[in-house]
Amino acid sequence: MDVWKAAAERARTHGDVLILAAGQPSTPAPRPVLRAIKTAVESELLGYTETFGILALRELIAEHHREKYGYRVDPDDVVVTTGSSGAFSLIFLAAFDPGDTVVVARPGYPAYRNSLTALGCRVVELDCGPQTRFQPTVGMLEALPQPPAGVVVASPANPTGTMIAPAELAALARWCAQHGTLLISDEIYHGITYDNSRTDSTTSSAWETSRESVVIGSLSKYFSMTGWRLGWMLVPSELRPALQRLASNLTVCPPAVSQHAALHAFGAEAAAELDGHVRRYAVNRQLLLEGLPTLGITDLAPADGAFYVYADIGHLTDDSRAWCADVLEHTGVALAPGVDFDTVDGHHTVRISFAGATSDIEAALSRLGHHFGI
Repeated sequence: MDVWKAAAERARTHGDVLILAAGQPSTPAPRPVLRAIKTAVESELLGYTETFGILALRELIAEHHREKYGYRVDPDDVVVTTGSSGAFSLIFLAAFDPGDTVVVARPGYPAYRNSLTALGCRVVELDCGPQTRFQPTVGMLEALPQPPAGVVVASPANPTGTMIAPAELAALARWCAQHGTLLISDEIYHGITYDNSRTDSTTSSAWETSRESVVIGSLSKYFSMTGWRLGWMLVPSELRPALQRLASNLTVCPPAVSQHAALHAFGAEAAAELDGHVRRYAVNRQLLLEGLPTLGITDLAPADGAFYVYADIGHLTDDSRAWCADVLEHTGVALAPGVDFDTVDGHHTVRISFAGATSDIEAALSRLGHHFGI
């Protein structure tokens, strides 16, 4: 958020900002969704809905999982939420008590750590480096003094873009089920993947192995609907009563207008548009993977999915926050410092988003090259 604020000020004063820090698509919702919202505004009451979301949307999400992964989902398994952020808050509140140990990967999405800490949980960060493709393993869980109450994984992950191989995700799900640990699988970047010829970059879902886990989905990333604030969970039946009570008190229901419009996000017309975005991301990804090494930035995480390149810039700085501020000041290119994602080693890493226009990626590489004297 500090980067976005600084970038907005740079845009006001210079008008030349290239934002490669944002964790969101640079495109609007699919055209069928935009058409549908006009109809919804004119024809629907748009009052409170069922706390877990309207049945038609839960049915579509259930069908989406059946078509994509081949497992059956009942609409009652689906909890529609106010963004995936709302899903995480609800499941953390419903499943964990103050003092419970919950394991997350480092580097990782900071809201896991921050939200769990705010709720009084003991957060254990697993040091996940290149040797495990920045992802946790069963071996890491086995090395803990005792099984934790929960484990949060993300594949594709933010900020690294790396993925958990299907066999490893299945092993994690089995281990958690055997040890009474709740596995929470963040799958919000599904649909945005590259080079699926490799088994370690193939998308899989935790519910393919264990219905005792929780799957988090979202309309924000692949579906290009961040501001619409809609996410969902697949949850075991025993958690639903607590989730119902919490959600009805915290939000009453997800945004009604977004729910009605999202009914048109899962069709063929929307998919064709959204897959076009992924093809652009792939072009942008390749530009960065080829262009950054020419700038001397060669230590890159495998960008299997999502729309990020995570780079080690330890040869350039030991203060990523100051380095990003300097780059923004002198080039107008906004990048995200790694300190937000890694509490130990983030001072020498940076996250670069390639969700924008290809011309922006090209211009950013050119500006950075000039800044580095290359």
